Amino acid sequence: MGWGRIVMVLAGAGAMALAGSLFLVSGEQGPQAARSPLRTPSPADPLTGEEISRASEIASATLRRRMTTGQVELLYIERGDDKAAEDRRRADAYIYDYAANRFIVRTVDLAEGRVVAERAGRGAQPPPSRAEGERAAELLLADRAHGGRIRAAYARAAGRPLRSASDLGLRALVYTPRPAHRGAGACATHRCVRLLVRLPDATWPDTTRIVVDLSAEKILTLEGR
Repeated sequence: MGWGRIVMVLAGAGAMALAGSLFLVSGEQGPQAARSPLRTPSPADPLTGEEISRASEIASATLRRRMTTGQVELLYIERGDDKAAEDRRRADAYIYDYAANRFIVRTVDLAEGRVVAERAGRGAQPPPSRAEGERAAELLLADRAHGGRIRAAYARAAGRPLRSASDLGLRALVYTPRPAHRGAGACATHRCVRLLVRLPDATWPDTTRIVVDLSAEKILTLEGR
């Protein structure tokens, strides 16, 4: 997939998110995957679970130290669709570097067992991964004011204390600053998300003015209309 095409697709995804499209975190539909077939997959077949695991290992081989410290996140793996290599089994690994605020795509040739291409850029924001949504929820719950409000609302709805972010139903979407919003200017370059939180009684606490800055690991409160 060409970088220009990636930017266009992801920019469109960000615009849809701002228009109200939501990315489901709990029960997220992951990358293109299928159960390992009995036959050898053809180049056009979805990636098998084994291929996704192999592509993940190969794409992240030089990033593991930074991944353990949370500086880099492997978001997801999808089958490569480069028309120039359509006869090859290839996978695209989507990576976000929070320290440099860069989006990276590494193409893995599964037959060769190596990264054969890498594209990087700033500005384009891919949809949040499940891990990012969970991390955003953990940061939200750690916030004294906002987290305390969510915990209290959960206790009322469930009749017991909140144990962890995994108890919540979460929907995460990319946040891009709007002129009418103040307080989240850093999100013009940082990786930021909004969270919608569903409680056990099917209610949704108001989180519309809360933005989680994953790059800075901070909770931001929007001001203005």
